[in-house]
Amino acid sequence: MSTYLLYGITGGLLIVSLIKNREKTKKALLKAWRAFENILPEILVMILLVGVLLAFVNAEIISSVIGAKSGWLGVLFASVVGGITLIPGFVAFPMAALLLQNGAGVMQIGSFVSSLMMVGVVTAPVEMKYFGKKLTILRNVFAFGFGFLVALVLGWAVSGI
Repeated sequence: MSTYLLYGITGGLLIVSLIKNREKTKKALLKAWRAFENILPEILVMILLVGVLLAFVNAEIISSVIGAKSGWLGVLFASVVGGITLIPGFVAFPMAALLLQNGAGVMQIGSFVSSLMMVGVVTAPVEMKYFGKKLTILRNVFAFGFGFLVALVLGWAVSGI
């Protein structure tokens, strides 16, 4: 029900914008469409990859590797994978939801997404060029550790550990 409410509010505000300034609204919609066209290939590739992964890897395997019962070893694995993977946030969150629906644990996914967003193993060379080696390593170590803190807080909030 809330989705329909949000669509209704958005549609209403779009109509208000059209009434107020038709030209600016058209420019904004065109700009939004171009942005959507730019991110669409990445979204489609990620959906395809996750779909193929879920076709070959069943929920039992996901549960054993990064499920709730995998414990801190699963959190560590998810953090490492998140840290070395370069996926934009708008793709990572739907992917995390799919993994949760297929047996992944909340703590593990929290750690995965945190590391994915904050740890930059792939981007470290560029970061080192601008900020230096020491700061890059320090930032990545703290970000990696923060993923475990996120996992701990989520575990406590969801299951009371």
